[in-house]
This record gives sequence, structure tokens and C-alpha cells, in this order.
Amino acid sequence: MKHLLPVLVVCIIAAFFSACTSMQKDLLINSPIGQMEGELSKLEQRIVPLEAVGGSAARGRQSEITAARRMIGDMEKETAADADYSARLTAWSGRLAILEGKYSEAQRLYRQSVTLSPGNIISVILGIRLEGDPIKRLELVDKELALAGQRSSAPGFGELHIEKGRSLLELRRFAEASGAFDTAFASGLDPVYRESYQADRDRAWELRRFDDTTGSADTIGILEQGNLNWKDCIAIAKNETQLLRFISGGRDISEAELFNRLLDRAFIPYTQDIMLSEWPQTKPRLEDPVSRSGAAWFFWHLYAEARADRGLLSRYSARYATGPNPRSPIADIPPLSPFFDSILGCVETELLSLPDGRNFRGAEPIRGAELLSILKKIER
Repeated sequence: MKHLLPVLVVCIIAAFFSACTSMQKDLLINSPIGQMEGELSKLEQRIVPLEAVGGSAARGRQSEITAARRMIGDMEKETAADADYSARLTAWSGRLAILEGKYSEAQRLYRQSVTLSPGNIISVILGIRLEGDPIKRLELVDKELALAGQRSSAPGFGELHIEKGRSLLELRRFAEASGAFDTAFASGLDPVYRESYQADRDRAWELRRFDDTTGSADTIGILEQGNLNWKDCIAIAKNETQLLRFISGGRDISEAELFNRLLDRAFIPYTQDIMLSEWPQTKPRLEDPVSRSGAAWFFWHLYAEARADRGLLSRYSARYATGPNPRSPIADIPPLSPFFDSILGCVETELLSLPDGRNFRGAEPIRGAELLSILKKIER
């Protein structure tokens, strides 16, 4: 019993301190300071996704901008003696003003925020975003990072690396941009930053092999696009490979003329709908968006041409799609589809993949960096 008494006392003391710690957290959360921090966090959740899309795309989400502005107005009505809180709220208001296209107002709010509390990270980011030149923005970010140190736990470390990634992406320093975003995501930032900037990080990673010294400026511009049309596909093939020399004879022919020649020789399909078994009468247009099924057709015909083996164009239908019970090894590709050989050929030679291991998903768009990478493989 004597031995149990000290243990019992220790347990009681531990339980007491645990309860005290929990109570302190509850008091902090329910305190005026905790409530103010919570409101600022909610505001961050609203504004960061809008900043990530930026420009006219953000202004197209007017209802979200209005809701954020209303929230700031409600927060400004609350009496807050804390200068740092007021400074951060003012800086968020300035960052929202940029999205509203009110740059003079954003500059005024920046000066006000800095006066209230110099060096708060929200106003630091506002000052960086007010700089229009990406080179100067990058210099500002690097200066702030030098002051903060290279510790991921340093205040503003993650937010500054988000700004660094944005500036590097604009400067087409893609490999460095993807690294900056990864550093930001690993720093313990609120999940809203990863959710908002993951697409930018992925785009930078896709384009990491390209910059202003590799490939033409026109090609890099196309590679940065989310969706491609036939003009884009032909321009990349023409400018970055020799795959179209068989039809151009080495002469500089416009994308429109190459499109017509490729269409006449069946290198471009009349439809991209894999469910149709017959071609429609309407011809495709140069401006039509290209899906994975259309790209597969284009790739496989170039692959057969590059290897001088047109037998490749019917290799798979001869194996799978003949006889009384034709079958397809890919779940969403009908065996009698005109795209059967092209898609199976691209998958078997690993030019294209099955996103989920079973389906091709031919209606999805093809990305620019992926298209160029595949064309380079065909050319080898």
C-alpha cells in the first residue's frame, strides 16, 4: 500500500496538469485574442484561393470576393486595441483590393498596415504582390527570406516560398518554381495553400525541363496551356521535332496548311468520339480542342509513319476485334471503334497510359508538356 501511494499521487498530479493544459487551450481559444486569430484564419481561407487563380479569373468569382469584403467590413467594426491584429486585417484588405483591381487602394492599405505593425508577414506579402516586375518580386522575396533565415519554422517561411514559386513560374524557371512550392508545402502551412497552389506546382514540375533557353518562346507558351487544339499540336510537332518533314518537305508551312494535309492523309481523325463506329461528314477544324483519343490517333499514325510500317495501324484490331465475339482489353474502348488500334498501340508502347489501370478516358484533354514528351519518344 505504501508503494502504491506515491504512484497514486503522481497520477493525480498528472491528471491535474493535463486538465489545466486543456483548460488553458480552451481559455485561449475562447479569449478575445483566440477569437480574433480564428477570424483572421477564416479570412485567409477565403482570400488565398482567389489569389491562386488571380487576375480576371478571380474577378470572375465576384460572389466570393464580395463575401470576403463583407467579412472584412464586419471584422473592422469590432473594437481591437491590438495593433498587430489591425495591421494584418488591413493587409488582408489590401490583398483583396488587388484582386478587385484597386491598386491605389491596395498601396494605401499597405502603407497603413506597415505603420501599424512593421514586418507582419501579411503586409510583407502585400508589398511583394504590389510589385509588377517578377524579377523585382523575386528579389524582394529573397531579401525577406534572408532576414527570416532558412528555418522552415521561421514566421512567413512558407508564405514567402509560395511567392517565390509564383515569381519563378512567371519567369519560366520551372524547376526552381516546383522546388519552391514543395518547400512551402513542407513547412507546415495551412492546407489551403496546398489546395490552392498544387496545380501551379504540378504545372511547374511538368515543365521543369523547359525554360527560355530550350524550345521556342511560342512552344513554351503552348506548353503552359491547360488545353490544346490541333493548331497547338501541329505547332509543337513542327517546331520541336522532325516528324512532319514527310509532309512539309522541310519547307516552312503554316499550321493551317499542315492541318489540311494531315487531314487529307488521315493523320487527324474526323471525330474524337471513341463510341462512333463511322466517321461523320463534318470535317474537324484547326481550332478544335484535342482530347486523349484524338491525340492517340495522331501519335500512332506518326509512329507508324516514322517506322515506315503502316501495318501497325491495324495490328490490334486484327488480333482482338475479328471473329464473332470481338473483345477489348481496355474497359472503355469498344473493339469496333476506329480508335482501337491507335489507343492500344499507344498504351502497349507506353506512349500513353491508363490513368486508373483499366480505362483510357479518351475524352480528357492532353497537356502540352505531355504531348511534347510523347512526340520526342516517337522521334527516337
